[in-house]
Amino acid sequence: MKILVVDDEKLLVKGLKFNLENDGYEVECAYDGEEGVAIVRRGGIDLVLLDLMMPKMDGLEACRRIREFSKVPIIMLTAKSEDTDKIIGFEYGADDYITKPFNIMEVKVRVRAILRRAATPAKKEENPPGRIVHGHIELDSYSRNAYIDGRTIDLTAKEYDLVELMMNNPDRVYSRENLLNVVWGYEYPGDIRTVDVHIRRLREKLERDPARPEHIMTKWGVGYYFKA
Repeated sequence: MKILVVDDEKLLVKGLKFNLENDGYEVECAYDGEEGVAIVRRGGIDLVLLDLMMPKMDGLEACRRIREFSKVPIIMLTAKSEDTDKIIGFEYGADDYITKPFNIMEVKVRVRAILRRAATPAKKEENPPGRIVHGHIELDSYSRNAYIDGRTIDLTAKEYDLVELMMNNPDRVYSRENLLNVVWGYEYPGDIRTVDVHIRRLREKLERDPARPEHIMTKWGVGYYFKA
C-alpha cells in the first residue's frame, strides 16, 4: 500500500515516512497542497495524510480538489483541535482527523483502520458486467473503451483486442506466435515484431511509466503476460 504524506514540516514528514515504512508501507512525500494534489492525480496512492495549514494551498482546499477526481481515503493532520475545524474537514471530504502533536502509534492505528475499511468493499464488490478492472486499468467490453483512473484512453481495434485477451487471463504467458494467432487470426501478418510494436504502444498508453511497466510484462525468452 502506498501512503502520501503532505506537510510543510519536513522533520515531521521524515518521521512519519520512517515509521510508516517500518510497518511495510510505501511512502511518498509532498510539502505543499498543490504538490500533494498533483501526486494524487497521477494515481497509485492508497491513503493521504494531509496537513491543514500549508503554503500555496491549504489542506482543506487540497482535500476539496482531490475529492473532485478521487475517493482515496484522507486523514487530516492539524494543530487545531476545535470541533468546527474538524466538521469543515469532514464536509470537504476528509475521512478522519488527527490533532498535533500526536502519538505515532495513534497514526498507525488510524491508518490501518482506514485502509481496512477502504479495502473491504472492494473485496466484496464484483466488477459490473462487461467490465475488466486490474489496478488503474479498466476495460468496458460493451463499448470497447479503455480507461486509466477513469480517464478514457484511445486504443486501436487490435490494441484493445490484445489487452482484453491478456487482462481476461492475468498472469498467463503468451508467446508472440500465440498472440498473432489469437488476436490477428486470419489477418495474421506473419511478422512477430507486430506484437512487439503493439505491446510497446499499449505500455505507452496504459502504463504510468512505460519504461517500468506495472501490468504489461515481458517474460524474457517466452513472450508477454498481464500482471494482475
